[in-house]
Formats: sequence, C-alpha cells, structure tokens
Amino acid sequence: MRKETQKLLVLALLGLVSVNLAAQQKAKKDTIKSIDEVVVTALGIKRQDKSLGYVATKVNGEEFTKTQNNNWAQALEGKVAGLKIQTAGAGPLGTSKITLRGAISMNLDQNGALIVVDGVPLGGTSTSNGSDAYAAGSGGDVPVDFGNNFNSINPDDIESVTVLQGASAAALYGSRGAGGAIMITTKSGKTKNGKVNVTFNSSSSFDSVLKWPDYQHEYGQGTLTKNTAGQFYYSYGASADGVSTGGTSSAFGPKFDGQYYFQYDPTIEAQSKSRQLWRSYDNNVKDFWQTGTTYSNTLGIEASNQNTAFRTSLTYQKNEWMMPNTGFDRFNYALSVDHQLNPKLKMVAKFAFNSTKSDNLPATGYNNQSISYFMIFQNPNVDLAWYKPIWKQGQYQTAQIHPFSSFIDNPYLIAYEMLNGLDKKFITGNVTATYNFSKHFDVMLRSGLELTNEERTTKRPWNSANYAQGYYREQYIKNSEYNTDLLFTYKNKFGKLNYNISAGGNIRANEYVQNDYKAIGLRVAGIYELNNAVSLQPIVPIPKDKEMNSVYGLVNLSYNNIWFVDVTARNDWSSALPKANRSYFYPSVTTSLILSDVLKLKSRLFNYWKLRGSWSQVGNDTDPYSLRQFFNPSDFPGGAETNNLLLNANLKPEMNTNIEAGMDFGFFNNRLNYTITAYQNNTKDQIIPVQTIAESGYTQRIINAGEVRNRGVEMMLTATPVKSKDFSWNLSANWSLNRNKILSLPAEFQGEPYTMFSVGGVLFYNAVVGGSLGDMYGYKLQRAPDGQVIYGADGLTAKSTEVEYVGNAYAKWRIGLQNTFKYKNFAVSFSIDGQYGGRAYSQSHHKMSEQGKLTNTLMGRENPNGMIVGQGVVQNADGSFSPNTKEVLLTSYYADYYRRANIETNSFDTSFVKLREATITYYFPKDLVKSLKMTDLSLSVFGRNLWMWTKFPLFDPEAATLNNGSITPGAEVGQLPTARTVGIQLNVKF
Repeated sequence: MRKETQKLLVLALLGLVSVNLAAQQKAKKDTIKSIDEVVVTALGIKRQDKSLGYVATKVNGEEFTKTQNNNWAQALEGKVAGLKIQTAGAGPLGTSKITLRGAISMNLDQNGALIVVDGVPLGGTSTSNGSDAYAAGSGGDVPVDFGNNFNSINPDDIESVTVLQGASAAALYGSRGAGGAIMITTKSGKTKNGKVNVTFNSSSSFDSVLKWPDYQHEYGQGTLTKNTAGQFYYSYGASADGVSTGGTSSAFGPKFDGQYYFQYDPTIEAQSKSRQLWRSYDNNVKDFWQTGTTYSNTLGIEASNQNTAFRTSLTYQKNEWMMPNTGFDRFNYALSVDHQLNPKLKMVAKFAFNSTKSDNLPATGYNNQSISYFMIFQNPNVDLAWYKPIWKQGQYQTAQIHPFSSFIDNPYLIAYEMLNGLDKKFITGNVTATYNFSKHFDVMLRSGLELTNEERTTKRPWNSANYAQGYYREQYIKNSEYNTDLLFTYKNKFGKLNYNISAGGNIRANEYVQNDYKAIGLRVAGIYELNNAVSLQPIVPIPKDKEMNSVYGLVNLSYNNIWFVDVTARNDWSSALPKANRSYFYPSVTTSLILSDVLKLKSRLFNYWKLRGSWSQVGNDTDPYSLRQFFNPSDFPGGAETNNLLLNANLKPEMNTNIEAGMDFGFFNNRLNYTITAYQNNTKDQIIPVQTIAESGYTQRIINAGEVRNRGVEMMLTATPVKSKDFSWNLSANWSLNRNKILSLPAEFQGEPYTMFSVGGVLFYNAVVGGSLGDMYGYKLQRAPDGQVIYGADGLTAKSTEVEYVGNAYAKWRIGLQNTFKYKNFAVSFSIDGQYGGRAYSQSHHKMSEQGKLTNTLMGRENPNGMIVGQGVVQNADGSFSPNTKEVLLTSYYADYYRRANIETNSFDTSFVKLREATITYYFPKDLVKSLKMTDLSLSVFGRNLWMWTKFPLFDPEAATLNNGSITPGAEVGQLPTARTVGIQLNVKF
C-alpha cells in the first residue's frame, strides 16, 4: 500500500488513558468497524446495528474460548455496559445470574436476563436441595451448587453473543424479556471455498485460591484460662496444669512463645503423655486446598457448499476442583445442518447434548456439612494432618476423628464421605423452516425443545454432627420446555421507504416434576441405599406445569436508509394467572436517525452520528399454582399439610415500562466509536408475598402492589489507536451507573418497611418508599453526636432496639477496560474491570472475629489479665458523654463487638479492581503451518482473576449467598474461595 500522509492525534479516552493515534487519510481501507454490522435481535432476526433504536452489544465467540471458563457467561464480565454476572462462590459449576441494568423486581429470582439460543429461549429452571445457607444448630443440610442449564452451553460452539440490554430490545419475548436478553448464536459450519475444516482445541488450566482472610497465627486455642500460678495456659483435657481448655473453638489462648503444654496426640487419639511444643500450624487451613485442574479437548468438523452447511463438535472437559475429591466430568456434542432444499425452502436444524457427572460437588453455607464451617472453626495450634485418617482406630464408618468438638466435622470426612453426586443430561434443539413465497413474502416456522433429566444423590455418614446414624437422599428432576413460533413476513418498498411487516405467534409449554426420597438413618453404616433406611421418607411430587400462548407483530420502517422506526405488539395468555387477567397486551416503539447522513457530516474526523430512542411496556406473570390453595406433602409418610402462603385467585400481571435514549458516534473512519445511553425503567403491580395476621392461619399472602424505578447511564467506547502492518492496538472501555428507587409499597405497611427476604435472621433486605432494592438493614453500633461508639455500664457496646440502614448490596457504578495488542505473530490481551460502592455482610467474618481467628482481634492481647477497654464513651444520667473506662475480658469484648447481629461491624465496602483475564498467543508462521498440512496453529497462555485490589477482608468482594435456590447479593455466608487460574491452550485447524 502506498504511503499516506499521517497525522498524530492525541485522544483522551473517557479520561482513563491517553493514546497516540496514527490516523490514515485513506478512509476506505482504514475503516475498523462497519456501521452496517449485523447483530441478532429478538426472535433471532438479524438486523443492521444502525437501524436499531436500542443498545445491542455484540461479543464475538473467541472471547468465550480464549480463557476456557467452566461457565461461558463469566467471560462477559466487564465487557458489556450495565451487565453484572452474580455467582454464589459455591464451587466449580459456578451457577450465575446475569443482570442487566439492575434489579427491577422485589422478587429476587425475577431479575435475571433471558437466555436465548438460536432464537429459542431457555427455561432457566434451577432446582435447589431445599436448604438455606445459614442453618447452624438446626441440623439438616446446606445448599449445593448443582449448576443451571445455561452454564452447560459449550463455549466452543458459540459463534457470537448479542446482549439486548433493555426491555425495549427484548419486548417481543414478552414476560421473560423484561430484564433484557442474551442472544446466543451457535456456529453453523459455513466455510470458505466449500472446504472441509477440522479444528482441535486443547487446554489445561490450574486453579489456586485467589485471596485468603487475614488469619492470625500468634495465639492459639483457649479462652484466657489461668493455671494456679496465674498464667494463661492450654491443656487438652484435664492435666497437671489444670482443667481442660481444649474444647473451645476460640483462639484466645496463650501466645506461641516456645512453651510446652499437654496437647492432642494423634497416635493415641487422646491427650499427650508429656507436654508438647506449643506452636502454630500456619497453613492448617490453606493446605487442605489443592491445585485444581481442568482439562478440555474439543474436536470440530465443518463443511459447506452452495446449498448446505454442516458442523459437528465433541468436547470433553474434566475438572478436579481446589477442594479435594470434588469436580465434574462434562461431555458436549453439537450438530448443525443448514440446507437449502430448493430456491424457496430452507431448513436449519440445531441439536446439542450435554452430560455433566460428578461424584461430589462441594456444599456451601454455614453448617456442619460445609468445608467453610470447618475453616471458620479450625484453630491455629491444630495440625491438619491429625484429621487425615478420618476414622478412629477400629471404628471405621462409625466414629470420626474430630478431637476438639463434636459439632465440627472432620474436613476429610466432609470431602470424602459427605458426597453430593450429580448425573445430569441436558438436551436442546430446534428445527427452523423458512419458505419464500416470493421475494417479498416469506413464512418461518421454528420449533425448539429443552429437556433436562437430573439425578442427584446426597450421602451423609454415621457419626456426623447432624446425622448420628447417617442419611441418604435421591432426587430425580425432569424438566421439559417446548417452544413453537410461526412468523409471516412481508417486505417491500415505496420510493425511499422500505418496510417489513411481520405477524406471528408462539406456543410455550413447560412440564416439571421432582421425585424425592430420603433415608433418615442407615441400618448399616456406609451402605447408601434406600432399602438400608431406618426410616424411608418419600415426598409426593408437586407439579409445576405452565403454558403460555402468544401472538405478536412488528413493523420495521426505513426511510432512505437514514431514519428507522420499529413498532412491536404482543399479547400473552398465561395459565399462571386467573381467567379474567390472564390476557395482557404490551407494545413498543423504537426509532433511530442517522444524523451524520441528514447533516452530511462526512469528514475524516467525524463520520458517524446516530440518535436513537425507544419506549416499551412488557407484562410479566407469576409462578404456576399461585391462585388456589392446595396441600403440601408432609414429612410424615402419606401425610399432607396446609400451605402457609395464602394464594391469590385475583392476581394480575406485573407491568414494566421502559424508555431509553442515546447517541452513537464514529470518528476517524470508525477507528474511534462512542456510545451513550440513558434509560428509565418502571415496574408496577409487582407480585409479592406480604405478612398476614396469624389468626388467618397463614404467615404470608400474595398480592399485587409496589412500584420500582431504575434510572441509569451507560457508556461504551471502542478504539483502534494504532494499526499498521506489524502492530495494532485495539481497546474498549465501558462504564455504567444505575439508580434504583422504590416509589410505592402495599398500603398495608402504612410507612413501615417491607422485608423482601432476610439472611440468617439478622440481615434484612427491607423495601422502604424512597429507598432502593438491595438496601440492607440490621443492628448497628450506637454513636454519640461526635461519632464515638457508646458503651454501656457493663463495658460492652450499647445495643440498638431497631434495625437501621447499613448499605446497599449493589455497586454505585461499574467499569470495564479491555486491551488487545498484536505484533507480528504475537497477540497480548487483558481485561480489567471493577466497581465502586456496594456493601456485603460477612457471616464468616463475624464468627472468626468472635473467636479471635483474624488479625483484627490482636489489639489488647498483651494487656494485663486479658482485659481491654473499648474505645468510646458512656452516656451519663444527664445525657452528656464521658470516656468509657470499664474493663472487660478480651473474649467478651470481641464476642460482643463482632456479634452476629451487629451488621455494621461485619459488613464491608465491596469496591474492587480485578485483572479479570489475560492472554498471550503465538501464531505459528504460515509457511510452517502449511508444511504441516494445517491452515492455522496457535499456542496461548492465559489467566483469570490474576490480581485483585479490594478492602473486602474475606475471599471475594463479589460476595453472594446460595440461599436455597436463590443467589442473594450482599451476603457472605460460608462462601468458598475464588480461584486464580492459569493455563495453556493449543488451537489447530486443518
């Protein structure tokens, strides 16, 4: 290419970075992004991006394969403005919820985006094991992350993902599109020159724990007990030194200073015969965790000719997670056939099969069966190796080794005996037929299915804290969803006006059933069969079937390829609503205007300016069987019990109204593109449960009430600051802000807060008019007017009698930045994202602080007699304040200051910055590749979660709790560690 005159341009990109941009004067060959880029919109309809009156962000398929996530969705984090991936930190399958533009519903489970694969929505049904995250002292079980359907999608099969960020973009999907939609297009097999292509991808990755709590290793087990000489001491069991101090879980014992005490001796499983060195085992929690591994191999074959495109792929993935004896095996098979039968009829068939198996998935939460519980209670002076035999000598399968407390199960018992098995088969498929009656008129018929068959087993051995005689459970879950769409389309033009008119309908049916069998107690230890049950408890299955019939229409108008207007309308009939209200209608209108064409702004500096706006209404129904009362099966075989929830036979649909406006700009022949969007989203007549008087015989009732508003701003910038023959630099940045406000609540509350849900009985998510969804309430410290903490006459903090606002679970704003550098045969890319604001309560922090396990409890340890004076004031009888001078024991002080109910001292800012992804790729020279009879060959080194900055003191500021089947933001209750991943990947193409 001949040399061109170059200009040096300095651009300030969102105030984040400054770059030197060599801008070529020759426009056509230097255009980076085309304004005519095609994206997939609702119903799988392909549109030019410039014609859309809403935001549709496209992410190419290679983003989902370059770092090989166990869950493909996590690769979207930080790459799309307004998008948040919320996971529960609960194990390798990484169930996640995608939220776009904040929470819109008081029902926590109704805020996720719709996932659509090749035009067919996924049901998204996720079944829990019925356990809450906080269940300390209540027996029973804790939640297990069994994964959901959309994280089973094979990232190697994804061609692209288009994120429809608002309700206007997803209006044609009706009820399920109120929170936006994620449009996944899978690979179809179209190749160049009709050749057969074979691809092989192989990756190996290794996981380690990203961040640990700040454990203290200066003091050991104990509670400030003194011997007859007046010295703090330790004794496992009563000894010559004094009474036993080895039964506590607290670490307020003696300092590690070379002394000797009677301690636990694993060789005799009792107190040592002589005094042993008092020492810290600094890695007695960390060494339980191992380096996790994931191996993945994919083989794909694709071919095409003039009439047919074909692709098939096989993927096998084996994961051994960081917790010993946990992980999964995953097998994916995909088939795609695209065939033009004749000039008028085209058929497309897609099929995908997923099998996920695991002998053991980790439990999460705060209860004996969770490894998190052990990590909280482990003491610094205890050697992890003492637990490894699991069973006491001569008492295999009947008596575990847990020398310090019968409430704390052996960690290796949890890993190797308390097993949570999974065998899941997941099938999706669709067939699409398109018939062109003429060049103006066609009809499309698409039928899709989603089938899930899941078997789960839960094994609990004898002698566990919650099941003295063992426990066994089998769950069988079958879920099927069928979607059929019929769409007629007429397109033509009249002068400069082009118009497309479409009308059609959808039939959706969902069938769900769960069979559950529990063996309460095992006759023979270690035999996990239902016929070995002391008491067999089958649970009568409750059906959850649902049907939805819909008709819809859309009109697309384009004037001179400059002004675009889309109008849609849809009417749904839902079986989950009463006959009088089950029909509901909602429209939308969107428009975009290419101002740069109108104003003829076609300079090299400023070449594209688009103005867009939209308005929509979207209805939403509710869960099936919410209208009339029925009996639930009870734990007593053959028995039934009334439902504590008073159902409502007069429910009407929620209604969501969305408006948005924005502009898109292109500079330097689209080397620099900038998008800004402002939106408002109102949801009213929400379907929510509220408390009712006990005399009614019910605890809650379902009503329509309340209105929630979201307002926000999203910005996205993409640029190619440098592009030459040997070197290029591409970057993208996004920033988003969302403000949520509760406009109204049920009249029954009369100014009182409505508790939407709670965690552990101490953290309350209260809805208050003028407040926001995600507002967290709980007890706080009482403070004097100057901010000092108030103490009582007992030397402990003064107690509040009312819960107060503590913070909000959601960030104030989020940001993402991606860079890709290419130099000759090398490519380097990295992705950084973060958030500002947000708050999370940590149950683990409470318990470890109460027990003296963290460094924040070292203050005052050297004080005489183990006493401490809390820093603050006491209130005098006349209302004035004076300094607190009352001494209290350290154990009492920390147990009170960090008590579970004190949400203030156990909740923290969740601002963070993460190096989310990084990749270095080498593309082998073309001559070498050709000599090996290949077309492409590359080798990559990659990493995820390589670095993090945060003030959050526990494992991960992106904290959430798997509470039964819901992912609850802003709460950490027995969270498992987050993984830092490094790996290597080989890509071969023949």
